[in-house]
Amino acid sequence: MISPRAAGSRSSAPAEAPLNEPGRCDIACSAAELADHFSIRRQVFVLEQGIFARSDRDEHDREPATVHVLGHWEGRPAGAVRLYPLGEHGLWKGDRLAVLPAYRQHRLGELLVRFAVRTAGDRGGNRMIAYIQPTNVRFFEHLGWHRVGDPVDYVGLPHQQMDIELGR
Repeated sequence: MISPRAAGSRSSAPAEAPLNEPGRCDIACSAAELADHFSIRRQVFVLEQGIFARSDRDEHDREPATVHVLGHWEGRPAGAVRLYPLGEHGLWKGDRLAVLPAYRQHRLGELLVRFAVRTAGDRGGNRMIAYIQPTNVRFFEHLGWHRVGDPVDYVGLPHQQMDIELGR
């Protein structure tokens, strides 16, 4: 079992995944890894879901504290998520969780979420929030997340704010 990458070290598998698990999450650092990360997000949020017209990238993608995670399934880039600290002490946000359609029946989404939660906790976070599309709320509840308030408009669509306490 390998923990998420601390500054400068590499992670090859989330702690929850057995060593023979075909899924793996890494922090994207190289130009090729970041290109795969952004390509997956574009395929899901622009081309498939039409949430964004041309690109889902924003100012958070340029911030040095933002962590871009790339999920692999059987060695192929297949999912992505990003996370970043917010202004409040110990508060992190996870967003842009995307898994390519051919890999959604696997556990890659779960591996990505757990990796993001663990990474934020390892970097000093004590709580993480996310805005979740209604069809994915039960999935997040299964992973230990809790609803916060009523659904809100987020990027033009209804989303449920959810949060989770982070362990270290």
